[in-house]
Amino acid sequence: MTDQAIDPYAALQDKEPPKAPRSQWKDVWDQFKHHKGALFGGGFLVFITLAVLIGPWLWQVDPQATPKGREILTMRDIRPIYVALWDNTAKVDWAHPLGTDQIGRDFLANLIAGGRASMAVGWAAMVLALLIGTAVGVVSGYFKKADFWLMRFTDLVLSLPILPLLLVAVTLFRQPLRANFGPEGGMFILIVGVIGLTSWMQTARIVRGDILALKEREFILAARSIGTTSGSIIMRHLLPNVISPIMVSATLGLATAIITESALSFLGVGFPSDFPTWGKLLADAVQRMEQYPERVILPGLLISLTVLGVNYLGDGLRDALDPRIRGR
Repeated sequence: MTDQAIDPYAALQDKEPPKAPRSQWKDVWDQFKHHKGALFGGGFLVFITLAVLIGPWLWQVDPQATPKGREILTMRDIRPIYVALWDNTAKVDWAHPLGTDQIGRDFLANLIAGGRASMAVGWAAMVLALLIGTAVGVVSGYFKKADFWLMRFTDLVLSLPILPLLLVAVTLFRQPLRANFGPEGGMFILIVGVIGLTSWMQTARIVRGDILALKEREFILAARSIGTTSGSIIMRHLLPNVISPIMVSATLGLATAIITESALSFLGVGFPSDFPTWGKLLADAVQRMEQYPERVILPGLLISLTVLGVNYLGDGLRDALDPRIRGR
């Protein structure tokens, strides 16, 4: 047998075509889908958001419609259908599956309308708090001269009692905003602004800590060495690397905003009395909760499940987006 010459370059070449690199978002999804609580939280949040958005088209009943004349005697205080299963004396009307309140308004329509208002306030306030907190955290972490003053201001806001501050702000600015934007629009702007301006501090501290660690990394030092401006470094290198804590803060901020709005409506300093929210439905039902406990249970259950789902979603996102614990 004769020895055949071996091409060293051919020996180094791959026999098979290279595989495409594994997507980072696929790794995130693989970790996220094993978190049962996060799947429940995300699924319920999507469900309740779609329900309050699509619900008015599926259940076309005016939440503020009240019976006229003598009809109010027969249409008020109708019990839900499920109450009739154990209470044979309950008045049941299949046109109102969740019953009516003391003046004959459909309770299901009010739950849908109240959920739309509460979720709208929650999402808007969360976005506002996220923008403020991210901006403060990035500026404080990247620019050393601004760090001391911004963090001291953050500590000052954290030390303030939030609920009394909210009540004072609502009392001072309610009438001017109502006069300029209407009763519902003015209160929406006021509540979103107040909640957003008092909920950004945790996001700012989290983002600042990550920016402090990232700005000393090699790729940031390399970007500085070639003359990259601070704005480009922040937008192209730092912000994409703090997306995961921002997303987790967003979920927690949404839960906080929903609870805060419900508390304000429950205390009677939120939207007008004829505008339904989950907190307002709770406040209206408290005086007759012994006779009609379902009027307290239903909105309270929706608030609790929504906040619980958002918190579970935040836990799942935190575990999935952190590469240090991914795969555990």
